[in-house]
Amino acid sequence: MPENRRPAEQLRSRLPSLTGLRFFAALLVFCFHVTLANSPIPPNKPINPFADPALADASAWLFSKAGYLGVSFFFVLSGFVLTWSSREGEGVGPFWRRRLLKIFPNHLVMWAASMLLFAAAITPWSAWLPNIFLVHSFFPQADIYVGVNPPSWTLCSELLFYLAFPFLIRPIRRIPVRSLWFWVASAIAAMVAVELVTQFLIPDTPRSPITPVSTTQFWFGYIFPPSRLFEFIIGVLLARILLAGKWPAVTIPQALLATVGGYVAALYVPFLYGFTVATIVPIVALIGAVAAADLRGTSGLLARPTMRWLGEVSFGFYLCQGVTVFYVRRLLGHEDGFGTPAALAVIVLFLGVTLAGGWLLYALVERPAMRRWARSRKPREVTEPAVPTPAR
Repeated sequence: MPENRRPAEQLRSRLPSLTGLRFFAALLVFCFHVTLANSPIPPNKPINPFADPALADASAWLFSKAGYLGVSFFFVLSGFVLTWSSREGEGVGPFWRRRLLKIFPNHLVMWAASMLLFAAAITPWSAWLPNIFLVHSFFPQADIYVGVNPPSWTLCSELLFYLAFPFLIRPIRRIPVRSLWFWVASAIAAMVAVELVTQFLIPDTPRSPITPVSTTQFWFGYIFPPSRLFEFIIGVLLARILLAGKWPAVTIPQALLATVGGYVAALYVPFLYGFTVATIVPIVALIGAVAAADLRGTSGLLARPTMRWLGEVSFGFYLCQGVTVFYVRRLLGHEDGFGTPAALAVIVLFLGVTLAGGWLLYALVERPAMRRWARSRKPREVTEPAVPTPAR
């Protein structure tokens, strides 16, 4: 297969299309959340907006893997972006400071908002501290790992990635270029192994109220941060492949077609393998193809200012959904759903409110905190790694 051999080490400039692409990944997670059959907030009441059973079932099924795809995309993207913007000799302290400032201010604001609005009354006190310090995904109890603000579980994985990155990047930089794809394949094999362990070695009881597997299987196969580390490593390896000019000539349309195919496969494979295994290769293809297009100067729609703005607010857009989707949906009542026009209006309402909340977090919390305390000595290259919108 022909390869893009353009030397990329000298081209570590911004990749604006990846910023724009982040919003579509976040939107997938929004679609997943807004069409869930039952809320992740106890007592797990029905929240799908459609009263028509056929539409409710169809929407829940159609978007049932959308959140998983979006989260996996963000985890791979995090590894890619951190590697792309890293420099040899960069201090660990400044790196960790910037990463903490990227996620903690928004997290603390939404933690407080969730506690004030609904979480304090339904969340056991034992979940409060693990959640505020972003270690709650290391606990197998469902009332802890989805406690307070349900979307925040992914931030635990991001913190693990940030902690591990300075120690991972050194040996990965020493991997010969010719061996990079072998290590990508090895990481994918490790992802398959995680789900095999989940299927055959993790207890299949008690059953989860919102998934067809046990709460412990869902935790280990999807929530547990070390189980997600391989996606991050794949992103690190992918950045090295692009930097070495070894990206094969996979185009964006081809990658999009592969992503659709992977998503359809995720709908039909056994549940555990729909988390990440069915879609990881298309995600690699999509991120690589979009980054390569930016390097060639053929960015297109994704690099336009509107898309870049949407990408910048995507972290806040994600983090708000525990309030703007799950909590507001409970306030609206109508557990049996709404008529089709009203249900569509509710979805549009949720989208608008969530987008506004994401913008407020970005403008009033995230960006001021980064400007005030991050103090990076070098201009930021590429898009900041957004934290994934949670998929449950």
